[in-house]
Amino acid sequence: MPSGADAYFAEWLNLFQAKAVAAGLPRAVVDRQLAGLSPDPRVTALDARQPEFARPVSAYVEGVMSPGRIAEGRTKRTSITAFTSIEQAWGVPRDVLIAVWAMESSFGTQQGDMDVIRCLATLALSRRRDWADEQLIAALRMIADGDVTRTQLRGSWAGAMGQTQILPTVYLQTAVTATGFGRPDIWGSPPDALATAAHLLATDGWRRGEGWAAEVRLPYAFDYGLSEGPSQPLAWWADKGVRLAPGVAWSQADANAPGILLLPSGAGGPAFLALPNHFVIRSYNNSIAYALAVGLLADRFAGGGGLATAWPRETPLSLDQRMAAQSALARSGFDPGAADGMIGSGTRKALRAWQKNQGLPADGYLSPAVLQRLTSAP
Repeated sequence: MPSGADAYFAEWLNLFQAKAVAAGLPRAVVDRQLAGLSPDPRVTALDARQPEFARPVSAYVEGVMSPGRIAEGRTKRTSITAFTSIEQAWGVPRDVLIAVWAMESSFGTQQGDMDVIRCLATLALSRRRDWADEQLIAALRMIADGDVTRTQLRGSWAGAMGQTQILPTVYLQTAVTATGFGRPDIWGSPPDALATAAHLLATDGWRRGEGWAAEVRLPYAFDYGLSEGPSQPLAWWADKGVRLAPGVAWSQADANAPGILLLPSGAGGPAFLALPNHFVIRSYNNSIAYALAVGLLADRFAGGGGLATAWPRETPLSLDQRMAAQSALARSGFDPGAADGMIGSGTRKALRAWQKNQGLPADGYLSPAVLQRLTSAP
């Protein structure tokens, strides 16, 4: 790295050492673990990289629903005897936990093998300095408390660790053993990793006995502007003409739970009523695509079939195209937030308002046709 960057890292390191000791960490541990530390250029590259194309939700979800993964997930339902006690303790169904396990590390086979301490120190050079400092202090505390050695402290470039990929702060707050004895081993013990994920989801508000979502059918001339809007029970949606998709059944608890309509691929794709547990999954990874993938995988692991409405063929939009759409919305008086190319809830809300203003189906979906009309407007 350039000498200026080296100097900046050295300055940060001196300040961080004092900060870590002030947080109660033994100076000997801090000095030993940070000695000779340098930024990892791989982390810098991954942190700065902006993918040219965003993967559509349909491609993301279909990409994880392979027959092999579904078959393996179904075998995990009975091969791990700890699931019974984990479900009793935390109320999170095993199929959801298996889906998280599959998504995060391919059932423990792809946990990442990077030095978490070095990765977090490198990330402290980015705009997430306070967050990285907090995570690094937590990682050092794990070592100081004897939870793990530096050699064992391996994970992804972003600091996530173990078979269910949790951050150091989350480890300190929620890591548990499946038996209730000893130190949690989220790297080598599937039951401990799964129990920790269950504890985390329960802490984030998992509602015991309720599902995560259901596929629905929408009536002709439906007001798509209701998507990502009101949270209402099934009876309210039924009054709007919304019906459960063929083959879908809900428990009484699900029917009474508040649901939010999601149209992840627009009016031409499958529609879902997302229950509160869907948003708990999003607290694990704040992505509609991720939460849908986890939920749909869980349904398949439990023996369910595919969707009644097929995913449409979607055309990925480049980063520049997505940023252009956000800029056009802002020029038209519909604030999407920062023009960063991330099509999140703020952008979709602004897009629905613009679509309604234009007399279009207000589904908040940025298709190539919508992009063309939006960016060609004066």
